Amino acid sequence: MSTFGKSSAPAKGKSDRSLPLSERVGTVEEARAFLDANPHINYFEILFTSMTGVPRGKRLRRHELLPIYEYGRFLPGSILVVDTLGADCEDTGLVWEDGDADRVARPVPGTLVPAPWLGDDVGQVMLSLYELDGTPNDLDPRHVLQRVLDRYKADGLTPVVACELEYYLVDIERGHKGELLPATGFNTGENPKGIQVYGLPEIEAHGAFFRQLWETADAQNIPLEGAISEFAPGQVELTLKHKPDALRAADDAVMYKRLAKGVALSLGIEATFMAKPWSDRAGSGFHVHISVADKDGNNLCASEDPQGSKLLHNMIGGMKDHLADVMGILAPGANSYKRFKANSYAPVGLTWGVNNRTVSLRVTAGPAHTRHVEHRVAGADANPYLVLAAILACAHHGITHKTNPGPAVIGNGYAVAAESGATLPTNWFAAVDYLDKSKVLRDYLGDRFIDMYVKVKRTEQARFFEEITELDYDWYLRNA
Repeated sequence: MSTFGKSSAPAKGKSDRSLPLSERVGTVEEARAFLDANPHINYFEILFTSMTGVPRGKRLRRHELLPIYEYGRFLPGSILVVDTLGADCEDTGLVWEDGDADRVARPVPGTLVPAPWLGDDVGQVMLSLYELDGTPNDLDPRHVLQRVLDRYKADGLTPVVACELEYYLVDIERGHKGELLPATGFNTGENPKGIQVYGLPEIEAHGAFFRQLWETADAQNIPLEGAISEFAPGQVELTLKHKPDALRAADDAVMYKRLAKGVALSLGIEATFMAKPWSDRAGSGFHVHISVADKDGNNLCASEDPQGSKLLHNMIGGMKDHLADVMGILAPGANSYKRFKANSYAPVGLTWGVNNRTVSLRVTAGPAHTRHVEHRVAGADANPYLVLAAILACAHHGITHKTNPGPAVIGNGYAVAAESGATLPTNWFAAVDYLDKSKVLRDYLGDRFIDMYVKVKRTEQARFFEEITELDYDWYLRNA
C-alpha cells in the first residue's frame, strides 16, 4: 500500500516531544518546503473530521503552522462526538465527566495545500487526533478506517477504491414561497428544468463552476475526473480516481466535498450533498467502487466471467449479509432515509447483480482486469471515512468467511427485493439499532467507537424530533 496517506502518529507509548527529530523531520520538512514555495500564503485552516463527517477546525496565521508539525495542536476530545450542528453530545461522557480534556491533533501528510476559493493567501491542512501518549484516538474516523485496513494488510491484501459522489447545485436565494431552486445557469440566466440526464447544455450552463472545481482539485492533488448531469435538474456527479490507498481516498473525498461547496459559494451558488433535497426528485448517492489487490498489485477480483472471481463473490456475500448492520453509517440522518424508493436509482434491497443499476451491489461491466463491485447504498451525506470502514469491514469478513452471496439478480432488483422481503432497514431508528447490535461491526470498528457513534445518533434523533415543523401544523393542527 502507498504510504502517501498513512498517519504520522508517533510510536505507541511515546510522547510526541520524546521522538527524535529524525522520526518527525519528514512532516516538518513538508511544512517548511510548502512555506518556502508559497510565501504569499499567510493564513491556514486546520481541519479534522468528526463522526458526523462535518469538517471542523480553526484558522491560523502563518507563524502558527510550523509548530503543528513539530508538536501538534491541542484540541478537546469532545469535538469528535458533537452532533451534525456542532452541539455537545453529553451522553458520550466526553464533555463534563472527561473534563472536556485535550487530545493532540497532528497533520496528515500530503494534505497541506492551497485553498484558492478562500483567497490566494489561504491554505489548509487536515489533522488526525491522538491521545497525549501518541496512540491513535479510537474515535477519530481516520483511525477507525485504518483499523480495518490493518486487517487487510495482515492478510497481504490491499483494497483499491474510488469514491463517486452525486450532489445538487442550488441557488443561495430561495423561491418566493421559500422553495429550494436548482442553480441558475451562468450562461442562460435560467433555472434548469426537466431531468436531462447526461445533458451537455446543463454542464455547460455551469462551466465556470466546473472549470474552477477542476483547477482547485488539481491544486490540492485531488484526482477528480469527468462530470455528468445526473437524473434531476441541477444534479451532477463526478468521480475520484481509483486508489490502492483507501485512507487517502477518503481524505480526497472529504477535501473534495469541502472544495465543491467552497467553489460554489465563491461563484454565488451552493453545492449541497444533502441526501434528498426534493421529495419528487432523485436523491444524491455516494457510490464506492471496490476491488482487492495482492501484494504485487494484481486485481484479485479479475475474471473473464462477468460475475467476477470467487474472492469478489465472497466480498459481495459479506457486504450483502451485513448491509442492514451498516445502514446507520451509510445513511446517517433523518433525511437520508427519504432517498430509498423503488425505481429511483437508490437501492432498497439485499441484492447484487452484474451490470445492473437496480441492485445494491453491482459488478460493473468492463475488461476482465478491471472487474470490481460498486456499492450503491450510501448517501452523499455520509462520512467518507466511516462509509469505507464499514463497507470494507463487511467485504473482509466475507473474504475470510468465504461467504456465498447467492445468485445474482437478473432484471428488476426493486421487484426482486419486494417479492422476497429482503429489504434494507429504511428507518433511522431501526438502522441505528442494527448497528448497535452488530458483532461484526463491533469487531472491526471497535466497541467503544460503536457505543459512542450510537450515542451521538440517538442524541441527534431526540433533538431532531423535538422540533415542531410546518409539516406538523399542516398534518395535525386541524386533523388531530
